[in-house]
Amino acid sequence: MTHKRNAHIVQINVSNGGVPKKSVPSAVVSELGIMNDNQNNKVYHGGPDRALLIFSLEKIQALQQEGHPIVPGSTGENVTVSGLDWEKLKPGVSLQIGQVLTEVTRYASPCQTISASFIDDDFSRVSQKKHPGWSRICLRILESGTITVGDSVALVS
Repeated sequence: MTHKRNAHIVQINVSNGGVPKKSVPSAVVSELGIMNDNQNNKVYHGGPDRALLIFSLEKIQALQQEGHPIVPGSTGENVTVSGLDWEKLKPGVSLQIGQVLTEVTRYASPCQTISASFIDDDFSRVSQKKHPGWSRICLRILESGTITVGDSVALVS
């Protein structure tokens, strides 16, 4: 009998702006996202409704199998998670990430900034419109706290 490990944080990623974001062991999360993380274009990135960007390790690995040079953090996600049923993450769903309670606000629209993670720079490979279920996910912070690699991740509603 195989035991499926509970959903958890695989990597926490930050940068001074731009990608790839680099791995850190833990981070403090406020209503505006991870402390000491920055985005170059605040019109399209960050803010209360896009405080965190998460992506699935399983999706990253599947994209790698297709030949894409994607790695955790290379598409700008703050938190790389494993073990979640990605198709259940829809706007309005709450997600507990370590101490931090979040709510899914939208699917992240990909842009040319992340093109180096894809064959032929085809960043639309993670577009929810073109490839449903393959998008990164934007979160609003409902309860601030600290997150650490290995923390559990669970759907609350």
